Amino acid sequence: MGKKDPDSYLFLDKQLCFSLYSVSNAMGRAYRPLLKKLDLTYLQYIVMMVLWQYSTMNVKELGGKVHLDSGTLTPLLKRLEAKGLIIRARGQQDERVRIISLTDAGKNMRLQAEQVPQAMLSKSKMNVDELTALKKSCDILLLNLNNHNSA
Repeated sequence: MGKKDPDSYLFLDKQLCFSLYSVSNAMGRAYRPLLKKLDLTYLQYIVMMVLWQYSTMNVKELGGKVHLDSGTLTPLLKRLEAKGLIIRARGQQDERVRIISLTDAGKNMRLQAEQVPQAMLSKSKMNVDELTALKKSCDILLLNLNNHNSA
């Protein structure tokens, strides 16, 4: 074994990317039992959250909100439609455009889902201000990385 340099940023324990990756995996595991009660995957849940906020939108707009391309989003939407939570319809002005809207069952699920954020807050053992600051930092990092990658 070689000599350790405790300040080296090549060590795994110094890597922000690994912390974010690990947190993402832990978040998924924490959400799983809560979303199982709703019969939703995490990606289905984030799509439903957008639809609970906006009610109706086209697939392109929805993909932009949830940072998913249509190749990932289309099968997910088909599964939500098969569960009776959404309706996928053709656009009236342009039949190539798919319009997504909630069914009554999809709207009603919102009441059941309202317990999820509070349960996750409890699991985090962090206060709202800490989580808000963390989210803000993650949002800035995402924006910076997306801007860098598109340049």
